Amino acid sequence: MPQLTALDAQFLQFETATNIANIAGLGIVEGDLNRADLLALLAARLPYVPALRRRLALVPLGLDHPYWAQEDDLDLDYHVREIGLPSPGDDAQLAEQVSRLHSRRLDRGRPLWEIYLIHGLAGGHTGLYTKIHHAAVDGIGGADVLAALLDVGPVPAPPPAGPPEHDPPPPGTLEMLARGLVRLAGNPALAVRFAARAMPHLDEIPVVSRIPGSGMVSGVARRLSGSGPAPGLPSLPAPRTPFSGPVSGHRRFAFVSLPLEELKQVRKAHEVTVNDVVMAVCAGALRRWLAAHGGIPRQPLVAGVPFSLRVAGAEGTGNQVSFMTAPLAVHLDDPVARLHQVCHAMRRIKERFALAPAAWLREFSESMPAALMGLASRSAFGVLGQTAPPVNVAVSNVPGPQLPLFVCGARLLAHYPVSVITDLSGGVNITAFSYDGSLDIGVITDRIMVPDAWELAGYLREALDELLNAEGNLPR
Repeated sequence: MPQLTALDAQFLQFETATNIANIAGLGIVEGDLNRADLLALLAARLPYVPALRRRLALVPLGLDHPYWAQEDDLDLDYHVREIGLPSPGDDAQLAEQVSRLHSRRLDRGRPLWEIYLIHGLAGGHTGLYTKIHHAAVDGIGGADVLAALLDVGPVPAPPPAGPPEHDPPPPGTLEMLARGLVRLAGNPALAVRFAARAMPHLDEIPVVSRIPGSGMVSGVARRLSGSGPAPGLPSLPAPRTPFSGPVSGHRRFAFVSLPLEELKQVRKAHEVTVNDVVMAVCAGALRRWLAAHGGIPRQPLVAGVPFSLRVAGAEGTGNQVSFMTAPLAVHLDDPVARLHQVCHAMRRIKERFALAPAAWLREFSESMPAALMGLASRSAFGVLGQTAPPVNVAVSNVPGPQLPLFVCGARLLAHYPVSVITDLSGGVNITAFSYDGSLDIGVITDRIMVPDAWELAGYLREALDELLNAEGNLPR
């Protein structure tokens, strides 16, 4: 029977009126997309997309993590909505509408997703805003859900052969309580196990890694365990910025597309990865924004970078993700120096995590009693967000398909991620999705901390130009 993992439940428990755990995407679809056609497509495809057919079944007294219950009578009229933009239907109007939609929490009594058709876009196109709760999927899982609803050609593919699988029903109330009590009794042992397993990795864990002596304790623990030395990680105290600290409940959104070929030109010229270039572009854009809003800090910003723990070829649902922290050298004036600093830091981090997966977030979540998780999560977010945020900004780069996709026969022109900001991660999230020759970037900000997300999005284009122009022999 499907039950939320401890990490899945964390995304439910930390949510408040201001920390909102929606992840979403804004697709730009060529031409006018008809709601009736979309409803028909969803009716045919959703039986084969389990993440969109499940609603929460809560355990009494919060003794255990919720279960997923299959929704057999899915109300598509509720989940699929349409709105229109007034003329001229430009990008700014579209982004403002998405900002408002993204700030709204999902109804936990229903499957945790919504789709909005947004008509009236300039050029006769249609916006397709798809929102799902982070408890149901992570970034890679969300891309997989989206892929299940799209086609590689203008003619929609037939549904998969064979009947869809059905989830077994969640346990009854008494069985839920019994399972919850068993888990509660086992939590002390899990906590001890987590503490023992975490010792060699203290310098990987945000906040904990900043405690004096944590690196030395990690090194001693690795030697005692026989795992030997590991590449050291950069020391990353997060400087205060105008977007550090607790967020409000209101968002701003902007988007930009960068030619993937231009990023590859920089990659080839400096023998780095595309992800290194993405990180350096973000560093350059943030440097420009900080220069215009309060000054550039004298040390690197700290980026929270999610990465997948999914094993190629292995099945799994829910969140299979952890986080690492990486420096963004906004204090360096030379764009090439910023790029190589990012590359050096990311290489050290990858070498370190290649020795053992950074599963501390999942293991920590599993060690915490379910009944206390909500209070502990919200308290930690509140206290650390006000006093010592571990990161300044969230940055993510999700690989996507390099071929055109279609929905109801209409071509998907672009797909911009719309992600999460929290008290701990600060008021800026920059998430990129590579699709059909472009890097489509969504910038989500706190409306009070960074009221003009378009300014930051524009600096991303300028930061890439700066890297390209630094190499005069690169073709444009």
